[in-house]
Amino acid sequence: MAKAAIMGYGTVGSGVYDIIKMNAARLEAAAGEKIELKYILDIRDFDDHPEKHLFTKDVKDIINDGEVSVVAEVMGGLHPAYEFTKELLSAGKSVVTSNKELVATYGSELLKIAEENNVNYMFEASVGGGIPIIRPLNRCLAANNITRIAGILNGTTNYILYQMITNDKSFDTALRDAQANGYAERNPAADIEGHDACRKIAILSSLAWGKEVDYSSISTEGIVDITLEDVRYAAAADAVIKLIGYAERLDNGKVYAHVAPMMIKHDCMLSDIDDVYNGILVRGDAVGDVMFYGAGAGKLPTASAVVADMIDSVIHKERRALIGWEKTDEDVCAAADDKKFRYFMRTQDTAENVRSVFGGAEILKSLADNETAFITEELTASEAAEKSAALSGVITSIRVFD
Repeated sequence: MAKAAIMGYGTVGSGVYDIIKMNAARLEAAAGEKIELKYILDIRDFDDHPEKHLFTKDVKDIINDGEVSVVAEVMGGLHPAYEFTKELLSAGKSVVTSNKELVATYGSELLKIAEENNVNYMFEASVGGGIPIIRPLNRCLAANNITRIAGILNGTTNYILYQMITNDKSFDTALRDAQANGYAERNPAADIEGHDACRKIAILSSLAWGKEVDYSSISTEGIVDITLEDVRYAAAADAVIKLIGYAERLDNGKVYAHVAPMMIKHDCMLSDIDDVYNGILVRGDAVGDVMFYGAGAGKLPTASAVVADMIDSVIHKERRALIGWEKTDEDVCAAADDKKFRYFMRTQDTAENVRSVFGGAEILKSLADNETAFITEELTASEAAEKSAALSGVITSIRVFD
């Protein structure tokens, strides 16, 4: 019998508890032995809980209990989750987590501690909620050289853009709706400014290419400047605008990565990912493009990924699962100008001036007076900035996903 603990009894933590209880027989069959919950760590009181005897406010109860072999860290945030996880791994306990901030910031260190103590540090739920992506990248696609990962990694921003696209709502109105429906926090900055997606693409990039991609090195733009006019132009061009976490391994071996709104044509699978759903497109040199789609957040979808890692940790209790990446002094990240994109732009300048500056730009039908919209040929970021500076009144500049 494997004894387990949960750290944090919020939305995801209570979901982990529910799944362990309601699917106990299924978990036992999958793990090869029964998984029994022994502790739940939380600073709050749960006097009305049917198993209130499981609750503790002292992490030492878990760390010092030799029976506990696997712990689900679903507290969120960096501290004290980081300190608790280090102690647990050092004490010979496997830890699984949904905490993308922790994995993106301290993943290399925690993976090293897990290796030194022959235990597991797993984080399937840290990217894509209930969507299986970490395990497929690590195992199912192991025969491939992964060349590109691109995904809608944040349900809040996807919901906002979906409302703008489908219901012609302004950004501010769609954000208020997201908050009213519980999809966005009172302070939504981590979502709408792209930081949440940035941490996730950093994790996927590090895993895919084996070396830590520091999320602080990834160029990150949010959706706060996207307008209804941008959305309407995209629709007229048979496209949509989505917030994309993008990473590509270039021919020089470096990883180019960004998080930014991108215009996506309807012939791309990512264009159909709507509402609060996530979609991740992975390209392998043998398999081609494969799509992972589903609920990117939520109580039970995220908890299902956490519990799956708990099962895997029990299965691999004698021989740790091989997952992770190395931290290196090597400059892993490519420069912004190492990758070219086409750009969708809007300007108050004339079509004649646009053609003189951008040469073979595709001029789009104007949807507003005294405005020119166009799609450039492939340019580096510096080239796009330099050329747009030669125009007057540039309103929008958005990369095109090809």
